[in-house]
Amino acid sequence: MSEHIAFIGGGNMASAIIGGLLQQGFASTDLTVVEPFEEARLKLQSQHGIAALPLAGNALQRADMIIWAVKPQMFKEAAVPVCPYTTGALHVSVAAGIRSESIAQWVKSERVIRTMPNTPALIGKGITALFARGAVSADDKEWAGQVIGTTGDFVWLTHEDQIDAVTAISGSGPAYMFYFMEAMTAAGMEMGLPKATAYQLAVSTFIGAGELARASTEEPEILRQRVTSKGGTTYAAITSMDDSGIKAAFTKALHAARDRAQAMGEEFGRSA
Repeated sequence: MSEHIAFIGGGNMASAIIGGLLQQGFASTDLTVVEPFEEARLKLQSQHGIAALPLAGNALQRADMIIWAVKPQMFKEAAVPVCPYTTGALHVSVAAGIRSESIAQWVKSERVIRTMPNTPALIGKGITALFARGAVSADDKEWAGQVIGTTGDFVWLTHEDQIDAVTAISGSGPAYMFYFMEAMTAAGMEMGLPKATAYQLAVSTFIGAGELARASTEEPEILRQRVTSKGGTTYAAITSMDDSGIKAAFTKALHAARDRAQAMGEEFGRSA
């Protein structure tokens, strides 16, 4: 990864990728950020020691890869001053909802990769899905994987519309985990545990269960059954949730997230 990388937008996701690159030995002099907000620029400069510019300019001509980390509604506007300097670069978008067809039109290049990361990328524990347009080469994909891999795991998609499902499952997924942690913490307090203890138990349980699932070759249904002895405490909880329709309601919620992702794609991704 010896090429120059420029970030358009210097928010949390850009900072996560920058931090990952630097930890992997990428030179700070080979990174540039365009960030209009002074506070964000100063933060990037102090944390990472990289060049942070208020406006797009000639410095972007060095860039072999452009990582678009702007808000979806700002993408088209941000692309106007950038694309005259970057048509030869590989373009990687971490902006939610913007379809690659629109990105390609705005940046005047077909070498576009669209991604869907999630917030654990901020600590190097993320999972990101990537989709490449037809003009993206195998070398481009390998390089993009190396860059995104600094923030955690990643998977390649064969069809762009799969990103909407990814958004529902993993893009929004951390919020679901936090939601259940909230409920577990509240229940623990109702049962007489101190809040800090209940929260620690909830968080550690999620971490441990996730690592157990990662290490196992068995389906989650089997893993669940192994800790659900009939007539026991876990059986009582699972039966209560089944009687309340929790699984069906949760599945419905995921479909709602997918539907909203599709609507955002229509709203933001086709406004070319």
